[in-house]
Amino acid sequence: MSVQVSNRPAPLTGQAHGRRIGPAASHAVADAAGALNMHTLGPGEEALVEWARAGLTPPDLAAMRRHRLARVRQQLRQADCAGIVLYDPVNVRYATDSTNMQVWLLHNASRYVFVPADGPVVLWEFDHCDFLSGHTDSIDEIRPCVPWFYFCAGDRIPEQAARWADEIAALVRQHGGGNTRLAIDRCNPEGVAALERLGIQMHNGEAVMERAREIKSEDEIRAMRCAIHACEQGMAVMRQHLSPGISEQRLWSYLHAENVARGGEWIETRLLASGPRCNPWYQECSSRTIENGDLVAFDTDLVGSYGICVDTSRTWLCGDRKPSAAQRDIYQRAWEQVQHNTALLRPGVSYHELTYRALRYPPDTFRHYTCLYHGVGLCDEAPIIYFPEAWQSFGYDGVLEAGMVLCVESYLGRIDGGPGVKLEEQVLITPDGHEVLTRYPFEDILLR
Repeated sequence: MSVQVSNRPAPLTGQAHGRRIGPAASHAVADAAGALNMHTLGPGEEALVEWARAGLTPPDLAAMRRHRLARVRQQLRQADCAGIVLYDPVNVRYATDSTNMQVWLLHNASRYVFVPADGPVVLWEFDHCDFLSGHTDSIDEIRPCVPWFYFCAGDRIPEQAARWADEIAALVRQHGGGNTRLAIDRCNPEGVAALERLGIQMHNGEAVMERAREIKSEDEIRAMRCAIHACEQGMAVMRQHLSPGISEQRLWSYLHAENVARGGEWIETRLLASGPRCNPWYQECSSRTIENGDLVAFDTDLVGSYGICVDTSRTWLCGDRKPSAAQRDIYQRAWEQVQHNTALLRPGVSYHELTYRALRYPPDTFRHYTCLYHGVGLCDEAPIIYFPEAWQSFGYDGVLEAGMVLCVESYLGRIDGGPGVKLEEQVLITPDGHEVLTRYPFEDILLR
C-alpha cells in the first residue's frame, strides 16, 4: 500500500496521488509501527485455533473493505451527494477499516474522514498516528486533524472551524464535479455554518451510513460468525463462574476479559442483573451478590472480533435450587416470543407486517423490551421495529432483504412484580428465509 501522508494540508494540484511526503527515515519508522498494528497482527492464535476447530472461515478483509466502501459510494450517489464527512468512529471503521482509540474518539472529535462519491478518500488523523492505517487500502491520503471542539480549541472555535471547513470545501469542489451537496454524520453548529458560508449544502450523513451498513457481504457474515463464536466462548466462561456468592460485577468481568483475549474491542453497556434486579429491565450490573435460585439475565452488547457487534441475551438460573413456577412461566413465555418472531423473518416482509404479526403479551400485564427487532452489524443499526403501540409515534416502514442481520428481542416481567427474563437471538436474512447465527443454548431447566 502507498498512502500519501503530510504534516500540513496537501496541495490540491500538482502532487502525485499516493506519494508519501517527508523524510525517508520517518516512513521507515511508520512502516515498522504499522506492522505492529492490531489489525495487521489479527485477532490472535487463540481465536484462530478455536474458529478452525469450529469449521469457521475468517473473512477476506480486503474484499470486505472493498464492499463497504462501495456501499458508501453507492448511497452517496443515490442521495446525490458529492461526498460525506464521517466523525463517528463506527462509521469511520466501516468506510476505511481504520481505528484509533474508538471509545475516546466517540466524545473527542479529533479524527474524521472524507469519502467522495468519486475520488480519493482522505483521513484526518489524530496526533501523529498516520501509521495506524497501513493495513488498509481504503485510505488514499492522511492529513493532521484540525480539532475545533472546546477541549482543544477553547475560545478559538470559530477560527479552527474555519480552517477545518476550508479543507473540506476544497475537496468537495475538487472532486464533486460541480455538486456541492455534502453529507456529514455529526457536527456542531459552528462547523455547519462555516461550510455553508463557503457554499456547501449540508445533508444528513447518518441516514446515508445506516443504509450503507444494512446489507452485509459474505465476508462480513464470516466475520460475524467468528465474532459470535468468540463471544459465546466468553459466555461459557461466565457460566462456569456463575455460583452463589459471586457479585454481578465479577461475573460480568469474565465476558470482558474473554472478549479482549479474542481480539474483541469493547462492550457498550453493563446490562446484567440478578434476582429482584431483573424486573424491571435496564439495571446495569452492580455489586449485588448473586444468590442460590436467582435468575441472572444479561445482554452482551459486545463489539468483538473484527469490530463486529454480537448482541445476544440469555437468562440463567444460579445454583442448585429448582426453579419456581413463576420463573418457569416467564422464561417459557419469553422463549416462545423469540421462537415465534424469528419464524416470521424472510426477504420481502415489511417492518409494518412484523410489528403487527409478532407475538407480544398484554402491555397492561407484562413489561416488554424497547423494540421487537433491530438491525446489527458494527453496532446496533437500522432498522428498529417497534411494538404496535409505538408504531404511530415512531414506526417507519421498509422491507427485509437478504444480507440484513436482525436481533430478535424479548424481555418479559410482570408489572406487578416477580422474575424477569431477557432473551435475544442474532439472525441473518437469507435469500429463502433466515438463519439463526447465535448458538448458545437456552436454559433447559426453565423450559421443562
